[in-house]
Amino acid sequence: MTQSAYKKAGVDVAAGNQLVNRIKPIVRSTFRPEVMGGIGGFAALFSLQSKKYKSPVLVSGTDGVGTKLKIAFLSGRHDTVGIDLVAMCVNDVVVTGAEPLFFLDYFATGKLEPDQTVQVIRGIAKGCKAAGCALIGGETAEMPSFYPPGEYDLAGFAVGVVEKKKIIDGRKIRPKDILIGLPSSGLHSNAFSLARAVFFEKMGYTVRTQIEGLSKPLGEVLLTPTFIYVRSILNLIKSVTVKGAAHITGGGITENLPRVLPEGCAAEIQLSQWKIPPIFKVLQQMGGIPHDEMYATFNMGIGMILVVDEVDLKAAMSTLKGLRQKAIVIGKIVKGRRGVRYV
Repeated sequence: MTQSAYKKAGVDVAAGNQLVNRIKPIVRSTFRPEVMGGIGGFAALFSLQSKKYKSPVLVSGTDGVGTKLKIAFLSGRHDTVGIDLVAMCVNDVVVTGAEPLFFLDYFATGKLEPDQTVQVIRGIAKGCKAAGCALIGGETAEMPSFYPPGEYDLAGFAVGVVEKKKIIDGRKIRPKDILIGLPSSGLHSNAFSLARAVFFEKMGYTVRTQIEGLSKPLGEVLLTPTFIYVRSILNLIKSVTVKGAAHITGGGITENLPRVLPEGCAAEIQLSQWKIPPIFKVLQQMGGIPHDEMYATFNMGIGMILVVDEVDLKAAMSTLKGLRQKAIVIGKIVKGRRGVRYV
């Protein structure tokens, strides 16, 4: 089949090549010294030679943006979902104490729209810079008739490294340890199927609707990108022992925090310690969603939870303040069956 015939079938190879040339400088701007070569090869190379690690352990994570992409399609705005893609992966990696090294993306669409794709890649690059990792490679797949016009899907893959003796795994968590919550920037990238059902199906709103209590139109609020906690955590663990860390994603605090707790330890969360962001209050009220389900579905304003010994609390809070990372003491570890108690 000739290239012209391939184009008639829906795949424009020339447009794809032009896109690669447009994104090369964007991708290159994220490179770390360990990156070997540029983009365009069959595989990416990254050197692990470093005196920094005696017994390095590679840590990997993969995720997507989910149906939050639907908000991007409705809004015609594609510059933030790339940040979400990186954030969902690197935030999972850093909870082990690992430094994200490099990132790869997968972008799939029915018909390549270069301007739209460049917006997405710019967002991915911005996320990589925030996390300190290199956008080392990826795949752009054009699949005619597979996706509705103007729509696409994203997947991301992050690889990090941590010294074996410094892995954060929650094994040393004990009763009386303190829980520090790092605020979220909003819904992040979880439970958008429920949020869309409430706002767009039940209430009949559009992305341009201005809802009382929200400072921006609905679409802008929903597209607020996921916060990236990498630099704060990596800098914190240089001076303070973090016994455990939980990325609060789908399943909320209720489901995610127990994943790092050892047997015999429960988390006691003091709900009065932080203010619930308006978007969650509006969503709960309009959707008639029970209190327990909200905390078992959404992050409710806390995107990351760190566990530290009570003797290290003052130092941890001081360090986070110095990093300009907002932090709130939201509870403690108590004896009991592994799980979460809200008080």
